[in-house]
Formats: sequence, C-alpha cells, structure tokens
Amino acid sequence: DVCSSDLEKFDEIKLNPSVLNDVSHVDMSVNLFGEHMPHPLIIAPTAFHKIMHTDGELATAKAAGRTSSIYTVSSFTTTTLEEIKQAATSPLWFQLYVRDDRSLTKDVVQKAEALGFKALVVTVDSPVFGVRNRQDKIRFELPHNLHAPYANFDSVTKTPITWKDIEWLQSLVNIPVLLKGILNNTDALIAIESGVSGIIVSNHSGRNLDTVPATIEALPRIAESVNKKIPVLMDGGIRRGTDVLKAIALGADAVLVGKPVCYGLACGGADGVEKVLQILKTEFEIAMKLTGKSSIAAIDETVIWK
Repeated sequence: DVCSSDLEKFDEIKLNPSVLNDVSHVDMSVNLFGEHMPHPLIIAPTAFHKIMHTDGELATAKAAGRTSSIYTVSSFTTTTLEEIKQAATSPLWFQLYVRDDRSLTKDVVQKAEALGFKALVVTVDSPVFGVRNRQDKIRFELPHNLHAPYANFDSVTKTPITWKDIEWLQSLVNIPVLLKGILNNTDALIAIESGVSGIIVSNHSGRNLDTVPATIEALPRIAESVNKKIPVLMDGGIRRGTDVLKAIALGADAVLVGKPVCYGLACGGADGVEKVLQILKTEFEIAMKLTGKSSIAAIDETVIWK
C-alpha cells in the first residue's frame, strides 16, 4: 500500500532556484536531541525486514552505520534488539506500538533504553488498524520460520492508548519520546503540552485512514503551530533529494525514509540500503547547491516557487 497523494503532492511543489551563491561547501548536518548527524535522513520504522532479505534488520543496521544514519527499529522487528545493537555503529531509535499488556510494553522500552537506544518513537495513529484491502487480499501473515519477538498483530490495538499513556511512557524512560502519526495541528499543540520531545508528521503511508492529506500538505500547518518549540520530523513520499529539500523548506527538521530503504534491502541487503541512502544524500546536496543554500539553517520557504 502506498499513499499516492504523498508522491503527487511532492511533484506538485516546484522549486525556486537562486544563482551565483557560494555553494562550494554545503553543510547538511543537523542536531537532533543532542545528537550531531551529518545529514537529515533517518531510517523510518518498517516491519519484518527478514521477509525482504535473510540478513533482515542486521543489514539495515550495518547500512545505517556506513552512512551515519539514525535507524528507527520497528516493534515488528524480526531480529532481537540485542543483535541489532551489536551490529549498529550509528544511533538507534525504537518505535513502539503500545501493547495491551502494559508490563510487556514497560519491559521492552526499558530494554531499549538499557541497550543504548537514543529515542522512543511511539506510533499514535493506530487505535485500530485501518482497512487494508491489498493486505487482506493476499492473506498476509508472517512466514512460519520468522518471529517478531516484541509484537504481533493481535496484541497491539485492543485497548487504544490515550494521552495518559504518553505521560506514563515518559515516566518509564530518560530518553526523548517522539509521537509518530500527527496530522492535526491541535494534536501537535497538545503534544507540546504533554512534554514530549518531538513529533513526526505521518499519515501511516495512507494505510490506516483513507483520504487523509499528504504529509507534505499537513507539515506547514503543524510546523507553524509548533513554532520550533520541539523538533518536527516527517515521513511519507520521500523519493528524491529534492523531496528532502522541500520538506525542510516547509518546516521539517529531518525526514524519515521507509519504502526506499525496504526496496534497497530487498535488492541488495546492506549494500542496497546503503546505496539508497547515498543516492538521497547526493541528490539532496545537489538540490541545496542548485537552490543556492549552503546549510540546513538557510533552507526556508524561499526555495519554493509560489
């Protein structure tokens, strides 16, 4: 499933290049929650990497290290957190679906923190899973030889989480807590009041609720409401370096890349994921130079044609 509007809306946005600027050196680095990163590309949480390649999440972790990328490990990982941590050489975040058994939720988030994961990303847009016709049509299930040690389809959504659960989760850990799945700017303001460290603008790739806006459409309104009080990240539709530039220009501090990473993993394991990230990094640097921007801080709405 892909939210086609995410791709279409990025294509509709045109860039406004500026010439004769000194772009002999371009600084793509960002600082997120005390972590200095050489670029604003983060690997988004995606499920079941061993379905795509036998090395699974270990390959993704290795590629993240080679490209100095943050890797957000999914609750639906098919590899243990301990194994991923051992393979990782760049920062890891952990994405959480809160389970009905709150003691198991507590155990896994505290395990992630103890292993050195740098942030907790809580998916908040799935009180129930949406209508997924293609998934139902193929009767998707995890192959019998694979195991998701921290989650399963039946254990996530029976008791929807609320803002009180977000307060509870923050009390369990001393690492930044981010909320993934914000599209409503009122929710973004409540998130700030709740004390979370950041939000991720996401429409779950259009796989939960039909006819929601593309994330790049929702991003400017949310960024304006947040007004830099906490970092605003986004995912959905990032396919080219120009998409990264557009997202930052419209208010994102960084972007998460999901499906392209999965495609790279399926095609070539760690080498494939590394290639995908290198392509995006190179294209983003080129886009910065061709719009006359030599740093992330310099990227603003002036690069958007209006």
